[in-house]
Amino acid sequence: MKLTILILEDEPEVRTAVERDLQVFAPTVRLEPASDVDDAWEVIDEISADGDVLALALCDHRMPGTTGVEFLVDMMDDDRTAATRKVLVTGQAQLEDTIVAVNEADLDHYIAKPWDRTDLEATVRDLLTSYVADMGIDPLPHLAALDQARAMDLIR
Repeated sequence: MKLTILILEDEPEVRTAVERDLQVFAPTVRLEPASDVDDAWEVIDEISADGDVLALALCDHRMPGTTGVEFLVDMMDDDRTAATRKVLVTGQAQLEDTIVAVNEADLDHYIAKPWDRTDLEATVRDLLTSYVADMGIDPLPHLAALDQARAMDLIR
């Protein structure tokens, strides 16, 4: 079973940049890009079919059709994604949208565009570690992607 990170972003250049900045996790974690919400649900179906878990979703807010916040809220109603760590990565969410994400989608983090690569990596590492801890997943196979100190505490 692999931990998976979903990158939901409609702009190809931005999606590629997020993927590039997360390559440090690629040897241990499955990275799955999606260009819109329908694509994201198809990716979630594939992840589940493969026996993997969606540990983290990084979502843009402004997209054609369903917004990132609406998608994050909908994730709360799906057993496969309710516990997924949720991050809004956007430069355009209004305060009201952010409040909905926090209150209704159990938003874990907000990252403003343009992001800092080091902060993005630290946030992803922290949230993957929290997911593993909360879900009772053995941290050893995922150690390279986790916060080392917290993961060692989990192992002990």
